[in-house]
Amino acid sequence: MNVRVFYHDKCFDGACSASLFTRFHRECMTAGADYEYHGLVHRAGALFNEADFTGDENAIVDFKYSPSPKITWWFDHHLSAFLTPADQQQYKQGLEDGSFTNRRFFDPAYTSCTSFLAHIASTKFGFNAAPVAELVRWADIVDGALYESPQAAVEMAEPAMKLTLVIESTQDPAFIPRLIPLLTAMPLGEILKEPFVAELLPPLLERHQESISLIRSRAESRQGTIYFDISDRPMEGFNKFIPYYLHPEATYSIGLSKSSFRTKVSVGSNPWTKADPEKMLNLATICERYGGGGHARVGAISFSPDRSDEARKAAAEIVEELRANDPLA
Repeated sequence: MNVRVFYHDKCFDGACSASLFTRFHRECMTAGADYEYHGLVHRAGALFNEADFTGDENAIVDFKYSPSPKITWWFDHHLSAFLTPADQQQYKQGLEDGSFTNRRFFDPAYTSCTSFLAHIASTKFGFNAAPVAELVRWADIVDGALYESPQAAVEMAEPAMKLTLVIESTQDPAFIPRLIPLLTAMPLGEILKEPFVAELLPPLLERHQESISLIRSRAESRQGTIYFDISDRPMEGFNKFIPYYLHPEATYSIGLSKSSFRTKVSVGSNPWTKADPEKMLNLATICERYGGGGHARVGAISFSPDRSDEARKAAAEIVEELRANDPLA
C-alpha cells in the first residue's frame, strides 16, 4: 500500500504531525505500507492539486480541509480550517451520515495538531503514545508559543528550537520528507547530529542573527503594536518571536515579508503579554477578512509576489485596527 501524507510545510508541528501519523498508521492500521510526504503551503489561489492525491490512501495533517473524495484521513486544529462554508458543510454532513467516522478529525481546542493526533490515535485506535511524549510536548510548546521567555524562543538553546529553525528555513524540497521519519524514531538532540541536519545549522544560525538585526532596524512599536516591513529583503522565514524579544512591552506584531512564492502579512500576539485575554482581538478572524486565517492569537495572510501593494495596504489597515484596540491602554 502506498500512503501519501500531505502536511503543513516549513512548520515544526506539520512535520511532527506527519511523522506521528506515519507511526500510528504503520502500527495500528497497515504494517508494511510505503509512505510519501508532500508539503503544503498557504499561498494565494488554490491550495490543493487534485492530481497529487495519487496514494492508495491520502492523508492531510495540520492543514486546511479538502473536500476531495480521494482524501482518506484528515487531522487539523486551526480555527480557519475550512476554505469555504461549503467545505465546512460537507465535513459536517460526512460526520452526520457516518461516511467520515474515524477518518476525518477536527478540534481547534488543541494546541498542536501533533497532540490532537496523538489523542485521537491513542483513544480511538489503541496507539501507544508514550514513546513520542517528547515530540508531542515540544510540538505544543512550539506551535502554542509556550516558551518560558522571549529569550528561550529566540536564543534557541533547545534541540527542538534548532530543528524548528532548519524546518522553517530549508530550501531543499527533499529535506523535510527525509527528516519526518526520524522525528518519531530518535530523540530530537540525536537528530541534530545527523550529518544532513548538522551541516545546515551554522549558516542558518548566522542568518538568524542577521534577521534579528534587520527587524531591530525596521520595527516600530507604538500603542501596543509592532510593525515592520522587510519585504525588500526576501527571505523564506524568520523567527516570529523576534519582535517581542526586541519590544517586550508590545501586545501585537505585524510583519510584511516576501519569499519566492508569496508576499506574507504575519499577524501575531505576544505570548508573554500581561494583557487580559478577554480584551484581545481574535487574529484569525481579522486575517480571514483578507483571505488568510490561523489561530486566535496568531495568523497570516498570503498574497502572490506581484500583489505587494495589496499586502502592504492590508498590513496598514490591521496595524491601525490593533493600535486602536490596545488592551493595555
